[in-house]
Amino acid sequence: MTRYLISFDDGTMNIPAEELPEVAEAAHAVMRQAQDAAVWVSGGGLQRQQASVVATDGTVSDGPYPETKAVVGGFSIIDVPSREDALKWAAKFAAACRCAQEVREIMHDPDV
Repeated sequence: MTRYLISFDDGTMNIPAEELPEVAEAAHAVMRQAQDAAVWVSGGGLQRQQASVVATDGTVSDGPYPETKAVVGGFSIIDVPSREDALKWAAKFAAACRCAQEVREIMHDPDV
């Protein structure tokens, strides 16, 4: 099995506030499907523009950052047999969240 990161850019989820509860329930339903299928590893929504950047010298820069900076709005990590399976799950999340999803393979590290 291979792990995949499914994520979306915060700026792509343009949903009226009154529709957010419906979108959240749809996303949670897909998450429960992934749990039931035993492919769910982790995931969640991220607080908008709240990243801290830690430099190699330990210096910390805290957000919020300008709206022009792309940030991850939410993510799911799944463990599936193939990229095709990951793309199918991403399609489910895209429909539920009403926005495109990015899919990236997480590199296998034999030491972990």
